[in-house]
Amino acid sequence: MRPPTIRDVAERAGVSKSLVSLVLRGSEQVRPEKRDAVLRAARELGYRPNAAARSLSEQRTRTVGVLLNDLRNPWFVDLLDGLNSLLHAHGLQMLLADARLNGRTGQDPADPLLDLRVDGLVVVGTLPDPAALGGVAERIPVVLAGSREPAPPGVDVVAGDDERGARLVAEHLIGLGHRRIAHIAGYGAVGELRRRSFEAAMRRHGLAEQAVVEPSDMTEEGGYRTTVRLLSRPERPTAVFAVNDIAAIGVLSAAEELGLRVPRDLSVVGYDNTSIARLRHVWLTTADNSSHEVGRRAARCLLERFEGAGGAGRVQLATPTLEIRGSTAPAP
Repeated sequence: MRPPTIRDVAERAGVSKSLVSLVLRGSEQVRPEKRDAVLRAARELGYRPNAAARSLSEQRTRTVGVLLNDLRNPWFVDLLDGLNSLLHAHGLQMLLADARLNGRTGQDPADPLLDLRVDGLVVVGTLPDPAALGGVAERIPVVLAGSREPAPPGVDVVAGDDERGARLVAEHLIGLGHRRIAHIAGYGAVGELRRRSFEAAMRRHGLAEQAVVEPSDMTEEGGYRTTVRLLSRPERPTAVFAVNDIAAIGVLSAAEELGLRVPRDLSVVGYDNTSIARLRHVWLTTADNSSHEVGRRAARCLLERFEGAGGAGRVQLATPTLEIRGSTAPAP
């Protein structure tokens, strides 16, 4: 059987084809009873609009490409939820692509999404070369979400305030009486901002000499190996601030293997307030980086670009908070 057409819907609903088109486009010029009749007819017939034909007529695909730098990071889940909720409310669909996988094949990470003629692009996380997005931004709106790397002209940046978040963590641990505090640092602009803010807070309290910074790769394994080194020092730290929640899980594993109890012997703080941190048997103190809000703001920036807002790229920072749970306690 042939698939139902817009003519079939019109005949079933007892209206014209043009009125069906108005309803399917979400027009507010249609009376409620007519809209209900059209939608009911479409459901009964199993009618689905021809997206390809609509794209040709409107010169839009109503899709937004989302380029993820790391599909394994749970922080991006909440960001995508915030992003998708607003896009969906405006009749837009997300198309996801893995930037790392595309990069390993030797192609520009955004190419597969551009080939699908997406209307806009949201880049989530840190790309190896964000400057390469300059050419893309000349063709379609582009927003960087969750990244603090320098953006090309015309590209909006939406992220959490990493300096404020790291300062909240440091002040919390210092307020608990900790003096020997270690920071497992990350890479890129985000890692640099969190490290610098941690060190500045330690200096303000006259604790610069007790501050220890160890680089890591922001993974659980990296957090584990770095913590084993830190806890093997003659004067081991009494608190560890990990650059993200994933690395903090590695800290917890290392402490357990070395016979230390968290938080009695060692306080641990993560960053991002991911679902991992909220697991009952983990219950990790962490900085909430407002990932859902970052996603919604990124969507809002994109929508404003669609509506014709031009000009230089803007930087918007969501305000973080500190979620105090069971992994921190007064210094031993």
